[in-house]
Amino acid sequence: MSTTNKPGAGSMLAQPLGPPSAGRIAAHLGLFVLGAVIGVAGGLVQSGWFPGGLLLALLGAAGLFLGGARATGGRAGAVAPAVGWMIAVILLTASRPEGDFLFAAGAGSYLFLLGGMAVAVMCATLGQGRQPGGPAARLGK
Repeated sequence: MSTTNKPGAGSMLAQPLGPPSAGRIAAHLGLFVLGAVIGVAGGLVQSGWFPGGLLLALLGAAGLFLGGARATGGRAGAVAPAVGWMIAVILLTASRPEGDFLFAAGAGSYLFLLGGMAVAVMCATLGQGRQPGGPAARLGK
């Protein structure tokens, strides 16, 4: 029996990285845009209905971040909407030349900004399940 190294054999970590597929790029771009939309919607809702609106905005962001990670099967699926959310929220915090701004200097706005960043980090660092995808791993089955 010969044990030659074939290009397709071995650990997935030992395989060379290939270019990402067009579908994967489109999925991440779509998640980026959805993250920006959730950031704008959350910015409007969190101050309108203070305790419930803040919770709703953070839960919506968490659902998108975690759903993106599960849908794409990787952490990049949580990072793409988180980056879109962050860019939208930072653009909304900047004041305009007329002196208008969306976020007031209050506890709710700071909780939304810091809570959203914390939710993004938590969802991006959550590991995938530890269950093997193959047959049952228990003895006797």
